Amino acid sequence: MKLLIPLLLAGTALWGTLRGVDVWNAMAEGAKEGLAVLLRIFPYLVGLMTVIAMLRASGALEGMERLLAPALEWMGLPVETLPLMLTRPFSGSGALGVGAELIETYGPDSAIGRTAAVMLGSTETTFYTVAVYFGAVGVKDSRYAIPAALAADFTGFLLSSWTVKLLF
Repeated sequence: MKLLIPLLLAGTALWGTLRGVDVWNAMAEGAKEGLAVLLRIFPYLVGLMTVIAMLRASGALEGMERLLAPALEWMGLPVETLPLMLTRPFSGSGALGVGAELIETYGPDSAIGRTAAVMLGSTETTFYTVAVYFGAVGVKDSRYAIPAALAADFTGFLLSSWTVKLLF
C-alpha cells in the first residue's frame, strides 16, 4: 500500500513517455498554471479565513447555537452538532476540529459522534468551494449556487442525523 502513489506517478510518467509526451515540461506547465490559479484565488481565501476567525472570536457562533437549538430539537438534530453545522459550510479544517472534539467528548460510538462523522462525510465546505472555484474561473455572480448548496448541506445534516438514528 505504501508504494501505491509512487507506482501511480511512475506509471503515469511512463505512459506519457510511451505516448510521446514531454512529461517534464507538461508537469512544469501544470505547476505554472496551478500557481497562476493560486494567485487568482488567494484574496478570496484570505477574506474567507478572516471572516471565520471573526465569527469565532466574536462569539457569534455560540449565539447562533443558543438561537437555533429549539428548532434543531424539533427536527431531530442533536443540538450538540450545531457548531459543526455552522462551521462546515465555511471551513473544512474548522469543521474537522469541531467534529473531532464532538467525537472525543461524546465517544465515537455515541449517536452524536456517529452523527458528526456522517455529517462531515456528506456535506461540503460551501463558501470555500464557491470562493475557490468561482474565483478561479472569474465568476462574479453566484446567483443560485450558494442557496442551492446550503440547501444541500442542510439536507445532508438532516439525513445524517436521521440515518444514524435509523441504523444505530
